[in-house]
Amino acid sequence: MNKEILWLAIPNILSNISVPLLSTVDTILMGRFSALHLGAIGLGSMIFNFIYWNFGFLRMGTTGITAQAFGAKESKQIIATLGRALLIAMLLALIVLLFQNPFLSLGKLLLSVSEAQSPLVDDYYQVRIWAAPATLALYALMGWFFGMQNAIYPLILTIFINLINIGGNFLFVYGFNMEVDGIALATVIAQYAGLLLGIGLLFYRYRYLFKELSTKALSQIHQLQSFLLINRDIFIRTVCLTFAFGFFYNQSSSAGDTILAVNVILLQFVNWMSYAVDGFAFASESLVGKYAGAKDQPGLKRAILYSFAWGMVMALLFSLVYALYDEELVALFTDKVDLQIASAPFLFWMILFPIISTPCYIWDGIFIGLTASRAMRNTMLLALGSYFIFHYWLFPVYGNHGLWGAFLIFMALRGLYQGIAYYRGLDG
Repeated sequence: MNKEILWLAIPNILSNISVPLLSTVDTILMGRFSALHLGAIGLGSMIFNFIYWNFGFLRMGTTGITAQAFGAKESKQIIATLGRALLIAMLLALIVLLFQNPFLSLGKLLLSVSEAQSPLVDDYYQVRIWAAPATLALYALMGWFFGMQNAIYPLILTIFINLINIGGNFLFVYGFNMEVDGIALATVIAQYAGLLLGIGLLFYRYRYLFKELSTKALSQIHQLQSFLLINRDIFIRTVCLTFAFGFFYNQSSSAGDTILAVNVILLQFVNWMSYAVDGFAFASESLVGKYAGAKDQPGLKRAILYSFAWGMVMALLFSLVYALYDEELVALFTDKVDLQIASAPFLFWMILFPIISTPCYIWDGIFIGLTASRAMRNTMLLALGSYFIFHYWLFPVYGNHGLWGAFLIFMALRGLYQGIAYYRGLDG
């Protein structure tokens, strides 16, 4: 079981870590300009998180369904799941492009974008939006690869995409003297390059499955309804999670440009930890789905136990690194002394965050593998309601400390509610 988990988790961790590496480079490059540029990148990225995170069911739902079909050795269901996911991805991308201006206006309103930051956020958004078709198709494709117990192809794709993105960032910012629009353009180019590579890998490795694909299989009402219902609940759950992060940004922005910039930096700590821990969550998605599909209860229970053990080891390592090198890491993100000083009082939250929040990440992977989307939805709704209660109690009294305290309680309650739901039989 350890070998199975590590075989899936290590590539996932390597690919996941390259994601915050990209946002770290964005932060470093814009941190050399001004707090306004740094805040604009954070706010602009959050608008896309509103859009793309909410469509994360394309990856999560596809992984769980594919993994169970893989465990049951149902080839027709395996390839039909990919076809359905890609069709839905293209439909959603069309909707995003058609309604791009309302999405921008709504995002700026929800995030309380200031008048000074608005032009920079607009520049970033109006370029990056054109990556939508490639981004959503990659969600479906990567979810399918994970369900096929293949963590190597997502690793190749993610590293390839982010290397192109990082290279483009430096080229456009330093070579062509672009600012936030250069960061966005690099993302667009990288996403389409990654999609082309992903399609190539798909045909190289899984060409044999395409003989099982048919329009009849894609349009089977029962299977399509099941796919959409699972994804509906994951969508609701993800909207709640995105709203929680968006609310955090909104409250940070309302506290002023300095606090916003500080929290954008500190969220890089959260990103690094979460993407590393998610390596084991993604492994649990694949393994739990496979054992559930094969109806192997002993294997299923061991996969859950071992995933938690490895996830907590990773969390402890991050807490230790953050305790030892917190100030050095802040200095990496920005050379502005005032921002470094303003960040110092809040660094202890970064030490607590990995240990307290990791269980909810692992439970997410388990629930996705079990396709327990209803329980994911219900526990998230409970945690979000609790988050608002704690926020409005703590934030007015303790300021940014209250903001981080309420957010950490939210992550802890997610894990607690998920654990209760699992041991009650996933009734949610």
